[in-house]
Order: sequence, then C-alpha cells, then structure tokens
Amino acid sequence: MHNYSGFLRRFIASIIDSFLIIIFVAFIQFISGMKGGGVLGGAFFYVLVILVSWNYFAYLESSVRQGTVGKQAMNIIVTDLEGNRIPFDRATKRFVGKILAALPFGAGFLPILFNAKRQGIHDMLAKTLVLVRED
Repeated sequence: MHNYSGFLRRFIASIIDSFLIIIFVAFIQFISGMKGGGVLGGAFFYVLVILVSWNYFAYLESSVRQGTVGKQAMNIIVTDLEGNRIPFDRATKRFVGKILAALPFGAGFLPILFNAKRQGIHDMLAKTLVLVRED
C-alpha cells in the first residue's frame, strides 16, 4: 500500500525549492554582473531560470535520493508507477509537464486534490507518483 503525498506537503516542498532556485539564480546574476534590464539581460535571465530549474528538478528527482531538497525536507519521493526510481528523461518529462500544468492558472495541479493517487497532470504525463518516504 502506497502512502501518496497530498497537496500541502508538495506545495511546501515547492516553496522550498523555488526559494533555493531564486537564491542560486540571484547569486549567478551577482557574480556575473548581469543586470535584469535590456533585451539580452531579460531573455538570458529567463533562459537561465529554466535551465537551472530543469537541471535541479530532473537531476535530483532521478537521483538516488529521488527528490529535490524541498521534497527531502518534506520526506517525499518521486517514483514511477511501481515505486522505483525514475530515469533522467522521465524526470525531464515531468518537469516539462509541470510547466504545462502551471500555465492555465495552475489548474494542472488541481487533480492532486481529487484523484486517488494524488497525481497532477505532470505526474500523469510522466507516469510518476509522489510518495511519503517509508523509513
């Protein structure tokens, strides 16, 4: 029997992860002297945020730890439908699915509240589950 992670635990994990990504991107901006203004600075900033976020989520969710720093803090892991660790390409698919889920005002995350396996659209697309870690 799997213990699926609910919306609140996942939401708190995402706040932690967002904070870490913001701090990292701000640090890169600071050491590079990059300013937010201008066409190149603005475009580069968004590309940087996407690349950092993609690598952060895909690498950590496909790692032995099976979750980002936020997920680890909330004691949750990302698995395939059988409870196994996911590969990097599936974690990448899940990341892209998160972007799509967020676009219509975050509506793609609402299924987490209502379906039995607590899957968002991104989980359904990538065929993943978010479980409470059993220690």
